Amino acid sequence: QVQLVESGGGLVQAGGSLRLSCAASGSIFSINTMGYYRQTPGKQRELVATITNNGGTNYADSVKGRSTISRDNAKNTVYLQMNSLKPEDTAVYYCYILWGSRYNSWGSGTQVTVSS
Repeated sequence: QVQLVESGGGLVQAGGSLRLSCAASGSIFSINTMGYYRQTPGKQRELVATITNNGGTNYADSVKGRSTISRDNAKNTVYLQMNSLKPEDTAVYYCYILWGSRYNSWGSGTQVTVSS
């Protein structure tokens, strides 16, 4: 069993900041990539940001320069700091991990709502 416990979502005004976190636990080993995707109704889930176990990062163009992803390997936890939030950042944010070289696991999602 793999558990991904997400926290940090909520309601924020445009221009504000949020920090999402996701802690992985259970029968997991060799976590390679950790990150976040997001989804709005009627749209496909899209990449927000990912980070590899050696610190390599990848950001969607829409959040580049406004967001920073980081991880604590000792705690199997990934963090996403989002600044200068816009209404179009409103979505359900899903934590994601790639582990054991071939296994994908997803969190249940956390709602982020940015009011204008």
